[in-house]
Amino acid sequence: MDLARTEVTEAAVRKDRRGSAARLGLIALPVVFFAVFFAYPVAAIVARGLKVDGAWRFGRIGEVLAQSDVRHVLWFTTWQALVSTALTLLIALPGAYVFARFDFRGKQVLRAAVTVPFVLPTVVVGTAFLALVGRGGLLDQLWGVRLDTTVWAILLAHVFFNYAVVVRTVGGLWAQLDPRQEEAARMLGASPWKAWRQVTLPALGPAVAAAALMVFLFTFTSFGVVQILGGPTFSTLEVEIYRQTSEIFDLSTAAVLTLIQFVAVGAILALHAWTVRRRETALRLVDASVTARRPRGAGQWALLGGVLVTVVVLLMLPLAVLVQRSLDAPGFGYYRALTRADGGVFLVPPIEAIGNSLEYAVAATVIAVVIGGLAAVALTRRDAGRFVRGFDALLMLPLGVSAVTVGFGFLIALDEPPLDLRSSWILVPLAQALVGVPFVVRTMLPVLRAVDVRLREAASVLGASPWRVWREVDLPMVRRALLIAAGFAFAVSLGEFGATVFIARPDNPTLPVAVARLLGRPGDLNYGQAMALSTILMVVCAVALLVLERLRTADRTGEF
Repeated sequence: MDLARTEVTEAAVRKDRRGSAARLGLIALPVVFFAVFFAYPVAAIVARGLKVDGAWRFGRIGEVLAQSDVRHVLWFTTWQALVSTALTLLIALPGAYVFARFDFRGKQVLRAAVTVPFVLPTVVVGTAFLALVGRGGLLDQLWGVRLDTTVWAILLAHVFFNYAVVVRTVGGLWAQLDPRQEEAARMLGASPWKAWRQVTLPALGPAVAAAALMVFLFTFTSFGVVQILGGPTFSTLEVEIYRQTSEIFDLSTAAVLTLIQFVAVGAILALHAWTVRRRETALRLVDASVTARRPRGAGQWALLGGVLVTVVVLLMLPLAVLVQRSLDAPGFGYYRALTRADGGVFLVPPIEAIGNSLEYAVAATVIAVVIGGLAAVALTRRDAGRFVRGFDALLMLPLGVSAVTVGFGFLIALDEPPLDLRSSWILVPLAQALVGVPFVVRTMLPVLRAVDVRLREAASVLGASPWRVWREVDLPMVRRALLIAAGFAFAVSLGEFGATVFIARPDNPTLPVAVARLLGRPGDLNYGQAMALSTILMVVCAVALLVLERLRTADRTGEF
């Protein structure tokens, strides 16, 4: 008997050791990646700003915070991000429901179109809304209304930019929730609202929290939209960091503002991680193809119509402005001008930015899926330690730290062997992957956490290795989320601008960098070329997302 107990104990110890080794193996690569390509560059630029003659000047933090204009910027940054997040959830959650539960003609095309605004450079988004709500814009021409001097232009542009985040993140999980659970509550006498509030909403809680977190971080660090639509009246921390770095050359103040942003984002992420852990539960997931059906009744058709009107007015109208502006020159003059090198800002014809962006985006997507996938799997293990759970919050920091800081940090930190990457093409995909990884993790986590752990345990008891358990239990459930995550990573890589603008070489510009350079030069020709490149970026993104939708749908129906 004692011998049997000893053997059982030793087997349990060996299992724990294998579990610990597997956990560390999963998290090791993401930790190294973020330490080398995020923490190190950011620490280098902050140290450059707070060190004077080799001595730290932490008193500079109090000096900066004592300035009234800095406190005003901090207050505006916070409240506009909160309002933008609330508006985005209010407007986009009905869209998430429609895309998750309804089946209608043109759904794949519309889903791809909804995601296009998210990959456009923020400077282009700001310019498009300025054409709508500014002097001589569409609202001014039709009703004599201008919003460019108010905060409403910024808020609406943020909703335009982040609508897809809610639709994709929340809708991805909503489409796989078993509707029979809500139907059972209805049969027991609950009203439709009560059944949704007490059954579906708690199940969607982690996905809604993840979407809200990403929207808040994007609006908290908003740069291009506020730079164009805010003018001298409104300024976020990101805009002020850029101004202090590029215009005033005050690295000390910029470093302090970066630390403030870092602390604020860290507190938000800690609160989010605590909230999500309290709501974690195993959900009953089903194939999304069995949950989507044609709308029934006047109410559902009205909801579908309302979502379609919202998409057309809020999302399609600004995109239509871009297309119209790109066609102002007769004979596609702005497009033909893209094939010529001007010998000035561009060393190559601007049209070459298309191929550069696609190559960089593919590489960045591969990196983001590998790093984010490993991190997501490690975070869902029941034996995950405190360090692994804490790493969940750290993964979101690239969305909340100034892209300006990250870009300058790459130039300062990665300039000496063995990490001298300034002349390497991989530098741009690495910077883009930093933004893509959080999307991969946040998209996959709700689905992975919803997988019933008893399925994994049963497979293990039957002798399956950890890899086989993942391949035969988790992968079929998470495959759809993985494709959505890859699409998000590809999309954000195409549109990443903040860090790329500092590290992209003049002979290999990306589409967003080329657009920004054209917008920064006077003349109708340059502006028209910027609109033409923006339209090309929009079309490339739409085609890529349509292909992704086709692959995702084919995978679901078994064609591939």
